[in-house]
Amino acid sequence: MMHRELRNHIIGLLNADIRLDGRKLTEYRKPIEVEYGVVKTAEGSARVKIGETDVIVGVKLDVGEPYPDTPDEGTIIVGAELLPLSNPEFELGPPGIQAIELARVVDRGIRESKALDFKKLCITPSEKIWMVIIDICPINDAGNLFDAASLAALAALKDTKYPAFDGEKIDYKAKTDKKLGLEKMPIAVTVIKIGSKFIVDPDIEEEKAIDARLTVSSIEDGTLCAMQKGGDFPLSIEDIDKMLDIGIEKAKELRKYL
Repeated sequence: MMHRELRNHIIGLLNADIRLDGRKLTEYRKPIEVEYGVVKTAEGSARVKIGETDVIVGVKLDVGEPYPDTPDEGTIIVGAELLPLSNPEFELGPPGIQAIELARVVDRGIRESKALDFKKLCITPSEKIWMVIIDICPINDAGNLFDAASLAALAALKDTKYPAFDGEKIDYKAKTDKKLGLEKMPIAVTVIKIGSKFIVDPDIEEEKAIDARLTVSSIEDGTLCAMQKGGDFPLSIEDIDKMLDIGIEKAKELRKYL
């Protein structure tokens, strides 16, 4: 089916409050699974499946120097590698726009929510800090990598324990019982606008028909902590209000899986 025909078909279905796979408009694919500790060489890791979308996230801890403007704060570094293994449209090579945006959405949710207390990552002010390196690796992209990767990153951080560190050298083979510890649990929900309708958890076909999307990250009490807009079309204030309501409401549902 050509792009325009597919889009018209999807819009026709959405106007009848149904989707290509028979789901309701704001229904996530099932099963949703969260598995901890899947990469033994990482300090923390998790695998998340939403329907057929499958993402692994690993966390490494390293010691580095703080930024001059935040001498008593550690930091996070988020990277995403989109391999052809997960989607034939992805290409090998340096990170493309999609990989950079995926990493940015995950980074923003964690950073802006203050999920990690960066001051607790300081070892010696102005000299040494812990750097939390978060690697996102989709195994199968069947749509909605944003939400799957964000959930997997949070689960991996929850799973993370510090390696042994004597003040000079890290011994990665010796794990400690000291957990990284999360202050907040920001859940990202990407709300999609197609035509006049709003949906969550788009599959790969629905992603081709997107007019606009808004990834909404919120913490346990429903407080909004980050937003990222995508898609070619603008959103009205009314659209954004509706999308925020859906995003914050669905986050409660996803949080249960952690």
